[in-house]
Amino acid sequence: MISNYYAAMKTDHAIALISTIRDNANKLINKELRTRNLLGLTPSHGAILFELFHSGIISMKEIAERINRDKSTVTALIKRLMTLGYVEKIRHPNDSRLALIRLTKKGLEMKPDFDRISKILLDRIYKGYSTKDKETIILGLERLLKNLQSF
Repeated sequence: MISNYYAAMKTDHAIALISTIRDNANKLINKELRTRNLLGLTPSHGAILFELFHSGIISMKEIAERINRDKSTVTALIKRLMTLGYVEKIRHPNDSRLALIRLTKKGLEMKPDFDRISKILLDRIYKGYSTKDKETIILGLERLLKNLQSF
């Protein structure tokens, strides 16, 4: 439910709404992670895991670019995933200075849980929305992002 504070502002609270949506999505994800005994994982790991599930082996630089995070943040998140046993670093076959990241057996085995949590989240956020409504939401959010990236 939108508070009276937000309702009074009409259209001036997009960032507050986006922040609240993210907080609530993270609560749902954390609950689902605990339910599946995926302890130590956080919502911040999701984008990295998504890239690894879809790309296989990838460099940290590529991950950072794809998920729009700085390399230091990605390094810390990867380090945690390594500690938990979900990913491992390997050397690039043509350039020993370059480290590549890939899922371990444990990481690959987690994919059904990852997919299920993603489905639960998407079903929840889009409950009652038509395909057209979903497309409109995404277009609007992409436009907001583009506007913020243009300065």
